[in-house]
Amino acid sequence: MAVINRVLIQVDDCKGCGLCIDACPVNVLDFANGLNSMGYRPAHYVGEGCTGCGTCFYTCPEPGAITVVRNIEGLAEGYCPHCNATVKLLPGNRDDSKTFCVECLNPVNK
Repeated sequence: MAVINRVLIQVDDCKGCGLCIDACPVNVLDFANGLNSMGYRPAHYVGEGCTGCGTCFYTCPEPGAITVVRNIEGLAEGYCPHCNATVKLLPGNRDDSKTFCVECLNPVNK
């Protein structure tokens, strides 16, 4: 099975500076079509091809705005009520009972 990596962007934390877009060596980031709640045009992941290098993460001046997930296929699946779908779940950092939806980044209880 191929390793699939993915960039997750907290849309409301992104200020639309474009540093991550310029820094991405495989060009899998671009500006979103719409604005976030702060009125900025955030970056978004355009699809497959992320190498998981983390350059976007290290370039971003906003702490926590970008998460790079390596081997997304290895994550557990669960139901996200926000997406109303079965999705991949990121484990929480400190609390084992809380996970996060890979699609919308909202917390999901196990």
